Amino acid sequence: MLIQAVQFAVVAWLPGAVIYRAPWGGRGTRAGLDAEERLFWSVVISTGVSLSVVLALAWLGRYSFARLLVADLLIAASVAALSRFNLGYGRAARRPRISVLIPLALVALGVWRFFPPAEYIIGGKDPGVYMNEGIQIAQRGTFLYEDPVVASVPAFARDLFYPSHQRTDYYGIRFMGFRIIDPDTGLVVGQFPHLFPASIAVAYGLDGLTGARRASGAWAILGLLAVYFTGARLFGRLAGCAAATLLALNLVQVWFARYPNSEVVMQALLFAALLAAARAHVDRDAFFAPIAGSLLGLLLFLRMDAALAIAAVLAGIALLRMSGGRWQWRFLASLAAVSLVAAIYLIGPMRAYADRGIIFLSNLQWWHYLVVMLAAAGMAGLLAASHNARVRSAITVFAPRALAAAVVVGAIYAMVFRKPGGRLAAHDAYALRTFTDYYLTLPVLIAALVGYVLSTRRLFWRAPAFFAVVTVFSFFFFYKIHIVPDHFWMARRFLPVILPGALLFAVAAALGSRRGRPLTQTLRWGVGLVFLLLVGREYARASAPILSHVEYAGVIPRLEQLASTIGNDDLLIVESRDAGTDVHTLALPLAYVYARNVLVLSSAAPDKPTFGGFLEWAESRYARVLFLGAGGTDLLSREWGATVLATARFRLPEYDAPLNAFPRYASAKQFDYTVYELMPGAGEELAAEFVLDIGVRDDLNVLRFHAKEETEGRTIRWSRNVSYILLPDLRPGSREVVLWLNDGGRPAAAPPAEVTIALADEPLGTITVDTGFKPYTVPIPEALASRIAAARAPVRLKLTTVIWNPEQVLGTADNRELGVMVDRVEVR
Repeated sequence: MLIQAVQFAVVAWLPGAVIYRAPWGGRGTRAGLDAEERLFWSVVISTGVSLSVVLALAWLGRYSFARLLVADLLIAASVAALSRFNLGYGRAARRPRISVLIPLALVALGVWRFFPPAEYIIGGKDPGVYMNEGIQIAQRGTFLYEDPVVASVPAFARDLFYPSHQRTDYYGIRFMGFRIIDPDTGLVVGQFPHLFPASIAVAYGLDGLTGARRASGAWAILGLLAVYFTGARLFGRLAGCAAATLLALNLVQVWFARYPNSEVVMQALLFAALLAAARAHVDRDAFFAPIAGSLLGLLLFLRMDAALAIAAVLAGIALLRMSGGRWQWRFLASLAAVSLVAAIYLIGPMRAYADRGIIFLSNLQWWHYLVVMLAAAGMAGLLAASHNARVRSAITVFAPRALAAAVVVGAIYAMVFRKPGGRLAAHDAYALRTFTDYYLTLPVLIAALVGYVLSTRRLFWRAPAFFAVVTVFSFFFFYKIHIVPDHFWMARRFLPVILPGALLFAVAAALGSRRGRPLTQTLRWGVGLVFLLLVGREYARASAPILSHVEYAGVIPRLEQLASTIGNDDLLIVESRDAGTDVHTLALPLAYVYARNVLVLSSAAPDKPTFGGFLEWAESRYARVLFLGAGGTDLLSREWGATVLATARFRLPEYDAPLNAFPRYASAKQFDYTVYELMPGAGEELAAEFVLDIGVRDDLNVLRFHAKEETEGRTIRWSRNVSYILLPDLRPGSREVVLWLNDGGRPAAAPPAEVTIALADEPLGTITVDTGFKPYTVPIPEALASRIAAARAPVRLKLTTVIWNPEQVLGTADNRELGVMVDRVEVR
């Protein structure tokens, strides 16, 4: 524990503390800041330095946690030496006061609200990609990983696992979220920029997988502090504290603090950059100019919409220049330098990610470009005209008012008049309403608008970049949300800027101005505090259900158990993403967290001659070839055998994620799978009769079924609208198929359970299934049986069922499309 504490201090405090104390850029001015803000800047600067070192070393393929510690120590020692070890503040330093308790309380609040974190290390969605990118950096020292498993696959078999996408920027997909650049060398790169994964790598070095999971929560706490200090400078400590507290209580912040995502990182670094920009350009503290520029540039290694933040900050500073302020060349120089490196990074190893931005720009309509060009031309014209004193005075007066008017008009339009239609989707048209109804509340929105209007009149020129960023992000994302509208997923868009910005303005309106008679001021503050307490209670009530929820709790020990069954010299083949199961999500951590040799099939129906050839090749290279499936892959063949090694079934807590609706409850995500050992040329002889007990080691014999279940003492699976049972082949004398089925107790409101049965695409008949398990028999024509027997190859028994949805019919939590329960099948 002591060693971890020392290591944490080296990477998260020491370099920043030395740089902050160096006698450059007017040390006396920044020494006069509150002690708690000085500590905040030490942490922020150290974080930026450490992450920059991680990115540089990982880019070179040389990262390790030990090298990071050495680099941070060398940076601190070098700065101290260049400063001649003159690192004292002297009498200029402000001593700690009682206000230091505010950030300490916010940290404690964040620890309570933001932990324990999700166990989201599986693949399939962005959080798992971020986690595995970070752990890949930590374990392998690079984000450009030459994966030996990919490189070893012979060319003839590549299409089985990663067919070419026929692109110039990458070859194909290794895992969902990981792209293969060169199949010959196995060069793989993660889909997302690596700033957030770099922090996960550092956390992994500090405390392994547990530390990696905690990275999001640590960023969220830093975000609370950044919002507090930004708000305290602009609106006062009480307002900053109240806004940060409401943010910590808000469901969006709590959920994503526990859930790996880059938005919490953007919140922390962007608000820190906005505070630094205000210190540099308004407070005229030269030290913060390169800090602001570097932090903004660093965001380009995090997210594509960082460009939006940079543009908004530059616009805010340009407005300040028009009103008589001055450019800080150190800010522009540092921003340009870091942005140049980021551009090389984005058009180099992250070229495929950068193409998303190019595609977005190419899909804009002509008038979007016209608006941007007119805005840029207008800014340039005003900047040139601002040398005139009258023009400068007019800009100072009318620019904040125009911005406030635009925001109020836009909010009224979005809340009252905007409707979907044509190319305008419902989730875009109602984005502000969704944000307000689900996460902010209408009273807070009204207070935020009032606070925005009042603040632009009194405080705009104290932080024009802050006002510009909140305004630009609000217009951009409430115009087009740019995300799939399921919740809480869509709420990510509000997290970095819009939610904390709205809370700051709402608190500013609630607490009001400090001017006026004491009695009037006291009454106004009293009413405002009551309002904020009611809002806080509502936020706490809304977020209470997720405080006890840990997304995918228990998956790590399950993965460790599965990994223990796979040897270092085994090859594990996992069924594909289109198999209709979630087993493929386990492949990513098995490969990049637990270092197993893993390949994922690209199709639920792989080409069997090619697969047979690959299996023969793999048998000569690996000790065993294993297959992990859950009943979604057509891999049955008489050319190879399959022996069951292990089977497992478990449930993981997963929160509801409806489209265009508020999540209501925690449900269970079910996993069931079987591990087989595949052996070429070991197919079994067909028995006189074929009998298959559905739900018992049936994963190679079923396709497009739901997961295994047990009911009435039987193992079963629910069929879907179209499901298949794979038969090894048929004897010439086979005459009938018998299926034990149950409609599952369909309610009267659901349609009858009609099932059409076909064999080798030839219809055998249609039956109506009743409640209770009963045998249903359909005959096999003699000619069909002879034709199938002559082929001596597996054949599909197809079940086409009229389905029903319990959620839609009964209002239950089960939203599956259900056919009938299938218990057993026999061919006689």
